[in-house]
Amino acid sequence: FGMSRLRKLFKVELPIALPVILSGVRTAMVMIIGTATLAALIGAGGLGTFILLGIDRNDAALTLMGALAAALLAIVFSWLLNVMQKVSWKVSVGVVAVAVLGMVGSQVYTYATAPKETITIAGKLGSEPDILINMYKELIQKADPDVGVTLKSNFGQTSFLYNALRTDKIGIYPEFSGTVLASLTKPSAAQQQQVTAGKDNYPLAKKLLAKQGLSYLKPMAYNNTYALVVKESFAKRYDLHTISDLGKIAPSIRAGFDLEFIDRQDGYKGIQSKYGLQFKVDSMDASLRYQALDRGQINLTDGYTTDAQLRQYHLVALQDDKGLFPIYRGAPLMRTVFAEKHPQLVAALNKLAGQITEKQMQTMNYAVSVKNEKAATVAHRYLVQHGLLKEVR
Repeated sequence: FGMSRLRKLFKVELPIALPVILSGVRTAMVMIIGTATLAALIGAGGLGTFILLGIDRNDAALTLMGALAAALLAIVFSWLLNVMQKVSWKVSVGVVAVAVLGMVGSQVYTYATAPKETITIAGKLGSEPDILINMYKELIQKADPDVGVTLKSNFGQTSFLYNALRTDKIGIYPEFSGTVLASLTKPSAAQQQQVTAGKDNYPLAKKLLAKQGLSYLKPMAYNNTYALVVKESFAKRYDLHTISDLGKIAPSIRAGFDLEFIDRQDGYKGIQSKYGLQFKVDSMDASLRYQALDRGQINLTDGYTTDAQLRQYHLVALQDDKGLFPIYRGAPLMRTVFAEKHPQLVAALNKLAGQITEKQMQTMNYAVSVKNEKAATVAHRYLVQHGLLKEVR
């Protein structure tokens, strides 16, 4: 009866309310862990990366792995909270204190042992950017062993990486000349006309990026552009080699294109205007179109010239004989301030200039996406085989 309000709070009210409070905390924690997988959409990594990769590659195993791991993590944390609820508050405080001290100590150790400079290299979703950024890492570390390199694979879409680069959140990422002109810069009408006429668009992309304070290094050999794709057996049956050859069987074509390709001037709209071709077209998710082609549900789809699925499903990319599709030549993109500060690293990355054919890139994509080899292993093998890196024995 003479109990103070503070004593009443800690001895009576909080013990009675604690099960309800912890139940709410447990529910919130499980929801946070589940929604944290969305962090992968903005390049923050985590278990959501497996889910995004699974969707991107149409790989149910990867998606399931990410989902199960997130669910298991939620169960473990829920169990730990339940255990802490049953022990004394002193033990709970001690456990939390040890965990906090461990995290702080880890951060201090990481900071103390960090190299004098760390460069962050990021890549878009998919096997190809992952392979390229691993090549960049090896070439940079060979040129300057004292430089630390952090890789952020599957970091996000074009706009996210571009903004991260401009705000110095990342140091380098691989970009394609066609994407630069379509999404990152604003060519004049005259400049756009030159590009449409088939002129190499890399010099223009480099010039326009320079006005933004960005340096676009020398490009690789391959052109990762759009393609119209059919099965090898279908191409042989109707003697198809070019897009124009489709004119003789256009009424019987069943095409499956993704929504972006259907709506682009350098996609199906261009096929209609420049080639005069009309097909029966169904919109289709990009991750499903190759399987639909393989199963005979469609007999024509859009793709990219370095896609691993061309080899996986025995497909043929028809020649763009009228030059509709723009050139997409890849090269490292960085801020000019960074490039001027690191001429040695720029020279190292420029070793990739003129390297990697479309066939070679397709083979490397196949090794990662289909054979499940590590991107780092595939990248290292290419650099060694082509004399760009000496293997340490």
